[in-house]
Amino acid sequence: MTLSQAAFGKTTLFGQTLLALGGAAFIALATQVSVPFFPVPMTLQTMAILIVGLGFGARLGTATLLTYLGYGAMGLPVFAGGMNGLAFAGPTAGFLFGFVLMAGLAGLAADRGWTRGVVPAAAVALGVSALLYVPGTVWPMALSQLAGIDAGWAGQEIGFYWTHFVAPFVIGDAVKSVLAALIVTGAWRALASRRG
Repeated sequence: MTLSQAAFGKTTLFGQTLLALGGAAFIALATQVSVPFFPVPMTLQTMAILIVGLGFGARLGTATLLTYLGYGAMGLPVFAGGMNGLAFAGPTAGFLFGFVLMAGLAGLAADRGWTRGVVPAAAVALGVSALLYVPGTVWPMALSQLAGIDAGWAGQEIGFYWTHFVAPFVIGDAVKSVLAALIVTGAWRALASRRG
């Protein structure tokens, strides 16, 4: 049982659609929140994605992220910096598509009951956050050129991607992973105490 199922019970297709639409809107809002952090400012985007994945499970979490990407594809300014679907051809496109995998894997762990305690939930969140760097860097390193994109960020040496796409975000992503785990496990405790 996932957190959303525990909170709302078994939902109809309409109810799941509402959860996906609401979850995608939640991610879009969190993405626009910028928190001063070292070495770069941090948005709450990946924290919101982890909360959705850990709280909704694999199927609904994945559907929510596809909905979020759909908002951007429709031209809505839901991505970082108020970007829309144009970001699908930009340097961070690999991260955008990786978000679907991120939510799906976090959700799979939630479906299996691995995320009810803070430590296992944090371990899952940290693990899937680390995996996000794979599509995030493979896109600008290689796939963007295959797609015919010729830009200064495409096809560089690996050190370029470590410096610009990974290193500045590692600490912030670790903090957001732990916060997401605390929020989701706190919600589980709140539900348990309300029923107890």
